Amino acid sequence: MGAAWPATLLVAAIILSWELYARYSGIKATTLPAPSRVVEQIVVNRQSLIDNALPTIAATLSGFALSVASAFLSSVLVDFVRPLRRALFPVFIISQTLPLVAIAPLVVLWFGFGLLPKILLVALVTFFPMMVALVQGYDSTDKDMEWLLRSMGATRLQVFLKARLPSAIPFFFTGLRISITYAVVGAIFAEYSGAAKGLGIYMLSAKNNFRPDLVLAAVFCSALVTLVLFGCTVLIERLSMPWEQARKDGGK
Repeated sequence: MGAAWPATLLVAAIILSWELYARYSGIKATTLPAPSRVVEQIVVNRQSLIDNALPTIAATLSGFALSVASAFLSSVLVDFVRPLRRALFPVFIISQTLPLVAIAPLVVLWFGFGLLPKILLVALVTFFPMMVALVQGYDSTDKDMEWLLRSMGATRLQVFLKARLPSAIPFFFTGLRISITYAVVGAIFAEYSGAAKGLGIYMLSAKNNFRPDLVLAAVFCSALVTLVLFGCTVLIERLSMPWEQARKDGGK
């Protein structure tokens, strides 16, 4: 808990400065609402925010699940079939250069206004970091361990399961933590392009009605969802690799 104090104090200082500036600088609330007003709107409109947050969470989790499965299968494929790495990696890199704000309307146009385009956009945004992390993890395997397993008659699949895959687990969680921070953003961008409900639609509606307090309330909700999902990935990592946490604690 001690490591969280610097960040907590910094955030508190920023919020306090924002509150004082909004109250005493003479700036209009329609331009920059005070944090206290944003919190008030969160409380007053909590049911509406919850109703719009649930579709965003559903799209985020569904798209992220698809992304994890696709990244793992793709990484295994390029690890077993090395020529595919040279063929597919440039394509994956190009996919990351596509601006989400431009590709989102096209995906909605092709696949409609339902849940599917949001799932696909979240998967597109989060796929590459996990895939690259897994491939790098496979390549980090101790060569002596691989040689020992092969000398004992292990097949390529057995070497992968007993050596290469375990070596990639820490790298995978690194990619997972990076990707989960983009997942909610991907879902919100998809909702901007077309949706009946969601935090993206809520922000767009609030912006069009000149309600920056409601926009910031929705932003707070999206940030909270992102932090919760990030915390879940850290918890899963600790439960999956307790020895790694013990090593870190022992090194302090």
